[in-house]
Amino acid sequence: MASDTSGQRLFIGMGTCGIATGAEGVLAAVHEGFDKLKIEVPIVKTGCIGMCSQEVLLDVETPGRARVTYRQVQPEMVEDILQKHVVGGQPLAELAIGQIIGEGESAYEGIPGYQDLPVFKKQKRIVLRRCGFIDPDLIEDYFETEGYKGVEKAIKTMSPEQVREVVKESGLRGRGGGGFPAGLKWEFCANAYGDQKYLICNADEGDPGAFMDRSILEGDPHAVLEGMIIAGYAIGASYGYIYCRAEYPLAIKRLKTAIALAEERGYLGDNILGSDFSFRLRIKEGAGAFVCGEETALMASIEGRRGMPRSRPPFPAVKGLWGKPSNINNVETYACVPPIILHGAKNYAEVGTEGTKGTKVFALTGKIINTGLIEVAAGTTLKEIIHEIGGGIEEGRAFKAAQLGGPSGGCLPSYLAETAIDYDSLIQAGAMMGSGGVVVMDETDCMVDVARYFLNFTAAESCGKCVPCRLGTKIMLGILERITEGKGTPEDMENLKDLGQQIKSASLCGLGQTAPNPVLSTLRYFEDEYDAHINEGTCPAKVCTALITYHITDNCTGCTLCAKKCPVTAISGERKQLHTIDQELCTKCNMCFEVCPFNAIEKE
Repeated sequence: MASDTSGQRLFIGMGTCGIATGAEGVLAAVHEGFDKLKIEVPIVKTGCIGMCSQEVLLDVETPGRARVTYRQVQPEMVEDILQKHVVGGQPLAELAIGQIIGEGESAYEGIPGYQDLPVFKKQKRIVLRRCGFIDPDLIEDYFETEGYKGVEKAIKTMSPEQVREVVKESGLRGRGGGGFPAGLKWEFCANAYGDQKYLICNADEGDPGAFMDRSILEGDPHAVLEGMIIAGYAIGASYGYIYCRAEYPLAIKRLKTAIALAEERGYLGDNILGSDFSFRLRIKEGAGAFVCGEETALMASIEGRRGMPRSRPPFPAVKGLWGKPSNINNVETYACVPPIILHGAKNYAEVGTEGTKGTKVFALTGKIINTGLIEVAAGTTLKEIIHEIGGGIEEGRAFKAAQLGGPSGGCLPSYLAETAIDYDSLIQAGAMMGSGGVVVMDETDCMVDVARYFLNFTAAESCGKCVPCRLGTKIMLGILERITEGKGTPEDMENLKDLGQQIKSASLCGLGQTAPNPVLSTLRYFEDEYDAHINEGTCPAKVCTALITYHITDNCTGCTLCAKKCPVTAISGERKQLHTIDQELCTKCNMCFEVCPFNAIEKE
């Protein structure tokens, strides 16, 4: 006889991070467990809730009880969870990371509440409020969480002018990196002359270490559509494009589903909600060029041309896609709009700082314990993000720097950890908000090599249209490569500063104007490391291979593991005897250092 599991639900994180760590295998194990235990429980396939480092996440929800989240779930763990928790009513506290305690629900002992978890304690979730809680492929789930109420309020009770005024009063600034006031941008486009206007969503997220837009599109696509419909109504656009990079297949799949469902329910198409307003959306898949994140290059790509920026003015609001007035915002900006319209400008503006209202979504990556996706009120400090929400640095090492704003952002040192995360404070410190990537570095990272890495990316992604970006970044990169090879000269630091400022002031688009930032910020805060490379011939972090050598110390037990792993047989020695490294053969691949269980390898 089947057990009584009525009212229960299972939630499985089926975003890209979950799938990459085995969510599909866990889902298959759940179905196998159902067959074996002769039970049937509804499964909600959610997007990313933010705890990417803990995937695969499996939640059990029982009527009247807290929803329990199990972390790092493997297929072999599933039957035990189903048997003891779903059927037996007793959660496995040792496997759980936390519980979500709703109103009127009783909590389980021995499992912390989400509100007590450091990763969630300092968060303020507006954009991410549904991610991890709804099935993004079910419009009914969206309806149950105030979905499309913002559109209904805007179209039925507000004029386009009133919508624009509310967005202006909210203080919402574009979350794509530029931080231009969204409502003002809409007003420029609304007031521009044109018989046809276009609305564009920039989902061409190309920054290394960034996955904010992807996660929003995978976990809550209707929020972006709703924001775009409201924006289309506000500026008088009848057609919109979502420009999403082709490397995001799951996001594109869920967007297509969401668009079809919104059309079916009358939120997209002709005469929306019985009004005179008609609006249609189409997805344009980008081919992966980083420069297409720049709005004029993005429009060129939609038009079928090579993605290259053009000079401005005229700005897109006046002459954009196919020469028509156009408005471009990014994914997160549009997702902010529905709650602003539904709950009012004042409600949104109460969060954040004077110059940066609301919240900001960040992707935490690098040498940090809690890698993942977070949303915090503007003004939260870098220290709070790294040491409290992020859980600190891996293996107890010291926090050294954080790269904010993507490959064109700046590196802030540990002594600026009290910097508030808002547009103005970050620019003053030599970084920028960007789209929201935070790459955390520790004492084992070389800041000269970090600058070289990011500049290598932006130089390779330059479209080549303007000389300062095309040649300037390559010249800077050549200087950095010489420095990391121990061939730098004292003049190199001044040359880098001069070149960086010239490229920033003379480049055509935002890519070139910000490309020197990693170099300039590391020169500003870590000049001593440049000096060590150039004048002392050493890499303090022991990263730059041309400036280090590997030696085997007396800690060696002769286990032969390093010799077996050395790809060029540079290590020799008898078993249980001290080994040696042939410096002529050594390629400094770091393999011996990584595999030695006795800390017998030293880098000098």
